[in-house]
Amino acid sequence: MNSDTASPENTADSPLVDQIIPYLKAGDDHKIDIILSDLHPAEIATLLESLPKALRQKLWRLIPDGVEGDVLSELGEEARGSILVKMADADVVAAAETMAVEDLANVMDELPVHISEALLESLNYDHRKRLEASLAFAEGTAGRLMSTNVISVRKDVSITVVLRYLRRLKPLPHHTDALMVTDDNGIYLGKLPIVDAIAERPETLVADIMLEMADWVRATASDQDVSALFDRRELQSAAVVDEQGKLLGRITVNDVVDVILAKADKSLLALAGLNEEEDLFAPVLPSAKRRAIWLGINLVTVFLAAWVIGRFEEALDKIVALAVLLPIVASMGGIAGSQTLTLTIRGLALSQVTKSNLRWLGNKEMAVGLLNGVAWSIVVAIVTFAWFQDTGIALIIAAAMVLNLIAASLSGVLIPVILVRMAIDPALPGPVILTTVTDIIGFLSFLGLATLFLI
Repeated sequence: MNSDTASPENTADSPLVDQIIPYLKAGDDHKIDIILSDLHPAEIATLLESLPKALRQKLWRLIPDGVEGDVLSELGEEARGSILVKMADADVVAAAETMAVEDLANVMDELPVHISEALLESLNYDHRKRLEASLAFAEGTAGRLMSTNVISVRKDVSITVVLRYLRRLKPLPHHTDALMVTDDNGIYLGKLPIVDAIAERPETLVADIMLEMADWVRATASDQDVSALFDRRELQSAAVVDEQGKLLGRITVNDVVDVILAKADKSLLALAGLNEEEDLFAPVLPSAKRRAIWLGINLVTVFLAAWVIGRFEEALDKIVALAVLLPIVASMGGIAGSQTLTLTIRGLALSQVTKSNLRWLGNKEMAVGLLNGVAWSIVVAIVTFAWFQDTGIALIIAAAMVLNLIAASLSGVLIPVILVRMAIDPALPGPVILTTVTDIIGFLSFLGLATLFLI
């Protein structure tokens, strides 16, 4: 029986996308409504991103009322764009009105000007002001990441007053672990953990138990610096202040988790020259064009390595063993360099690699490369001698391996540092450049030494 017309069976153990595709094809809206009613907006977003565009549009039309904005905020940029372009202007405005300010700020840049203007006009005064405050900061900064929905109290009030104030405000903003303490001018003074407020005597003043100037970041700080701070101090929340120290909002660990996951996705996809926002089911032509760029760059580097090999054509013609062993030297250098490159990129992201310790790191990695080079070159030399019964070739490949592993380790440190100073994300071009360097140095050292001593 054709699966497109068969009555689909919903099995709890099967992936959501496998459950819902048969219902979409069969037009069984009732079963789809049942599935969607139990899902979090983030799960619905993942489901949408897992569908081809035609089925994605069908599912979008069945999204429960009131959650469209939350679902849109969870989608990747390209997938979100594929849905927004099909929506009526009024529907886009209605969905965007329900978004949290920090999510809406990220979406605003993707909307046509006339829709952005209509949306701003539709927002109430308080919502619009908070949105404009967020949009005033560049994407990727604490100011854009923060939530302006923050509770603040003065230090000269008692715990009784604070608790009475909180009861009037309920429900509290999500992930409220502490109240921000400010003076009459809104200058940040510290934070009051809620657990401390609950446990203290009612007459105790906030000033007596507050954590003075605890856990704050400038609004202009990068989101990567913020995530590193949360990791080091194991924070639940942090205040965001302007240059004068005035409280602007707060960042919670939930916001930071999103940054960490986005960075992980970016680093993983960058290794293949891809964008973390790329839609898995994007049209063929745009996907092919994006990937073609990095295929072209890789082709250039391959030709460069081939040109180096071509310079030693005479040596390869006379000693066939050189061609057989050539990939070993390049491959070992590539692996050693990739290890150092990964650690250095991570160190740069966590602000562990700086100008003051860079020389020490470079010397340490070269020493590691030398130690591993000597150890594994002995193994390779023994295998090479047993294979070709030629002491000269065995010694040459051993020496070339030592040289390439030292160079690879040093390159793994220098390449990402240089790229960062050029304001280029090292995760994207770093592996390509490193592979080119290790290949060329490996070929030059092996074939150069062979030409010098064996030909």
